[in-house]
Amino acid sequence: MLEIRNIYKSFGNLEVLKDISLYIGKREIVAIVGPSGAGKTTLLQIAGTLEKPDKGSILFNGTELIGMNDKKLSSFRNKNIGFVFQFHQLLPEFTAQENVALPAMIAGMSRKKALDKAAELLTQLGLAERMGHKPAAMSGGERQRTAIARALVNDPEIIFADEPTGSLDSANREEIQNIFTDLRDRFGQTVVMVTHDSSLAGIADSIIEMEDGRIKSPVPEQAPENRDIFSPDSEKSFSIVDSLDTGRNRSEDLVGDGVEKIRETVD
Repeated sequence: MLEIRNIYKSFGNLEVLKDISLYIGKREIVAIVGPSGAGKTTLLQIAGTLEKPDKGSILFNGTELIGMNDKKLSSFRNKNIGFVFQFHQLLPEFTAQENVALPAMIAGMSRKKALDKAAELLTQLGLAERMGHKPAAMSGGERQRTAIARALVNDPEIIFADEPTGSLDSANREEIQNIFTDLRDRFGQTVVMVTHDSSLAGIADSIIEMEDGRIKSPVPEQAPENRDIFSPDSEKSFSIVDSLDTGRNRSEDLVGDGVEKIRETVD
């Protein structure tokens, strides 16, 4: 599914990633662990196409992503990748339902269909009674579940999560953990997460341990010949990507004209 080959990344004189190679297959939960400053988040951002490496190659189902222009890469990300971040990155002026619908609207879906899909996802995640609330009126766990719904709305093939339980209490951490497990087991979703949460890492099919910009433990660098490919008997019961470059802070930088279109609908 996702092959990362010989990735290097530096910021100024600081070499953050040093010859990183690994393979991530379908229907896997992969945890990236290690001390602060090990390069975990940088690797996640490069794998998710939010950051470009200095050298190396990233192939997604055989398609080389490095070298794509920004427009093509943004479209690819919108259709294939979902993101969940530690502090949810919801847009404060929109309701939960509108936040979840936003990436689908940016992808070209009608407002009604996008809102209907958002409602279905939020209901699946236990937020049917909260979808009309804005983030400030929601708990931390509710905001993070909304962020997960937003990440799923365009049916991505892979979800990248950066410390998804880092700001949550133990009860909400367990809830998010159960959601990720369910996504893998019931819907064949692939999840790659950076975490310091040992219980969250415990649900992973494989753990990538990093230190000083390198991978410590051996990990596969190419697809195994006999890897199982998930083939559901029926379509997913709910749509499962976030077009938002939510690693940034300003909403206008994340979605551009898409935010303005939704603002017009709610003004």
